[in-house]
Amino acid sequence: MKKFDVIIVGAGHGGAQAAIALRQNKFAGTIAMIGDEAEPPYERPPLSKEYLQGEKSFERLLIRPENFWAERDITMLLGQRVASVDPAAHAVTTEAGETYGYGKLIWATGGAPRRVLCDGHHLAGVHTVRTRADADRMTAELPQVQRAVVIGGGYIGLEAAAVLTKFGKKVVLLEALDRVLARVAGEPLSRFFEEEHRAHGVDVRLDARVDCILGETHVTGVRMADGEEIPCEMVIVGIGIIPAVAPLTAAGAAGDNGVDVDARGQTSLPDIYAIGDCARHANSFADGASIRLESVQNANDQATVVAKNIAGIEATYDAVPWFWSNQYDIKLQTVGLSTGFDDAVVRGDPAARSFSIVYLKGGHVIALDCVNATKDYVQGRKLVLERAEIAPERLADSTTPLKEMLA
Repeated sequence: MKKFDVIIVGAGHGGAQAAIALRQNKFAGTIAMIGDEAEPPYERPPLSKEYLQGEKSFERLLIRPENFWAERDITMLLGQRVASVDPAAHAVTTEAGETYGYGKLIWATGGAPRRVLCDGHHLAGVHTVRTRADADRMTAELPQVQRAVVIGGGYIGLEAAAVLTKFGKKVVLLEALDRVLARVAGEPLSRFFEEEHRAHGVDVRLDARVDCILGETHVTGVRMADGEEIPCEMVIVGIGIIPAVAPLTAAGAAGDNGVDVDARGQTSLPDIYAIGDCARHANSFADGASIRLESVQNANDQATVVAKNIAGIEATYDAVPWFWSNQYDIKLQTVGLSTGFDDAVVRGDPAARSFSIVYLKGGHVIALDCVNATKDYVQGRKLVLERAEIAPERLADSTTPLKEMLA
């Protein structure tokens, strides 16, 4: 059995950053990264945007050049999926039956796209967007596609709809709730994006219930709960992820909707850490509630904390969350977590397509959504960090820079 001082399971943003941070913090032991894809670590957010549009080649998505890993003496075990973990033996076994021993284990597997459970979900032409292979399959099919249905009005769905529209496809977007982005943003932002997509020709349908996906071998349409049939040659499903933690929970790791970690990134199992989309942690920007954060920022920052602790440097996780989304010529930047807000102040004019929404809870700033308003995003970060208490009418005054409101 081959043994390594540290094994990282997962070759995405979190796994890559963990390996990089270990070497940056002078960790001299052996490191192996096990990834279920054949490719070295690459950026995932551009898959539904620049990569799908053909604006970025795959080489430009690589987190580091391919030879970087060998130069840092990091063993890449790609195209392998871990099937089980033995905490007592400090070993993992892959689906192919290979067993590797570890001193410390970092679980950075992210999640698998949630699929619609209705009839027809396995048909050709039904896609999720999580891997390079997913995006490549879509790209290969696009020349034969005139009409597409996007199921899910979150960021993935909206970004995919924007790209398909740029390709000249007729797009219907189906959201089961009464507004898009309902789980992550306030109503003003939801209504803005609904209007933007409709202005670009997307048929945005809210409170939309899917009955099944039609077709014999390849998708031909989507049947709605009311019986309407929407013809299409492609369906894209963007309804969230399921944390990929089954081997850890089977091994006894505590957790519900992910695996639980403490401030150092450690699970309930000895010498096993978890980071990124699959790690459920107490977050101070969510008033200490245990949450999972599906973001590059979270994966990278948690990876750095875990790497430091393994390298003998005491560190805990308390990073301000941030996110972004690009749709058409709109750049959305978010800082903080708006969950549980009790007031939302619109700053600027949405009709001008440059504005911010400041979220308050108990009178304190907890988050900002900034649409083509980078200055507010940069300056608003400090307001979130300090949970600034500023009168809503002051925040609404877009002629006064946010940085001056702390004075």
